[in-house]
Amino acid sequence: MAITAQQVKELRDSTGVGMMDCKKALAETNGDMEAAIDWLRTRGLAKAAKKAGRVAAEGLVAVAIEGTSGAIVEVNSETDFVARNQQFQDIVGNIAQLALATGGNVETLGAADYPGTGRSVTDELTNAIATIGENMTLRRSAVVSVTDGVVGNYVHNAVKPGMGKLAIVVGLQSTGNKDVLAPLGKQIAMHIANTAPLSVSSEDIDPEIVARERAIFAEQARESGKPDDIVAKMVEGRVRKYYEEVTLLAQVFVIDGERRVSDVIKAAEAEAGAPIKVTGFVRYALGEGIAKEETDFAAEVAATAGVN
Repeated sequence: MAITAQQVKELRDSTGVGMMDCKKALAETNGDMEAAIDWLRTRGLAKAAKKAGRVAAEGLVAVAIEGTSGAIVEVNSETDFVARNQQFQDIVGNIAQLALATGGNVETLGAADYPGTGRSVTDELTNAIATIGENMTLRRSAVVSVTDGVVGNYVHNAVKPGMGKLAIVVGLQSTGNKDVLAPLGKQIAMHIANTAPLSVSSEDIDPEIVARERAIFAEQARESGKPDDIVAKMVEGRVRKYYEEVTLLAQVFVIDGERRVSDVIKAAEAEAGAPIKVTGFVRYALGEGIAKEETDFAAEVAATAGVN
């Protein structure tokens, strides 16, 4: 019998299993909803739904570079143990490669065809939940590209090439010598890993962030009791200092501890034989911003053992 999209949606909503597997289950059971649920359960797929609500704040961040484009993704799992699982690592690596074609849109990436399976990326993760036994989610993705130049990258404490818990991609636009640009891109990515700047320069930092900091500085300065004109100068001085702390080009380069990043780039231009512009960067630290569940391990053990 013909399986309708509404039936597939209903089965997906009730089980949490991917669309392709739901469609197959309904086809195998002639559209019988209860039988389809049992079909999924016997194959270990329906249990994935029970895991889907659990917090996944571990996992891996991965990068993929191809030509003048670099993609970065974060795929979460519940435990670091799963992050060391070869199957999980292969999935994350494949997702990073697929991200190169999606322009950084995580919804598009989730809907992309996962190679060799007939499933989407999202459905492949759902399938992996059933086999590996933990909740997994594709959390975010981004792409950095230049028309000419290099995309530098760095993965801190990589568990395997291009994959770890902290990763950076940074675009260097330049017609200059790529043998100069490539190591510079890696060094700047390493710097970003260490300092976590908010933007490339003061021109592209979020105005709301600056306004909030300026208000704090103003309140602090007024408490000094100094005249308004002095307070205004104090605030501007603190804003300039703030820019030096949080914008990439104004930061002191961590590798030599002396020059500003902008000065390092200017010096490299002479060697590369052309101007160099940082077009943008993305820094992903695994699990940042995810509210992790706090658990009492002793209480869990006691509860499992039936101890009151």
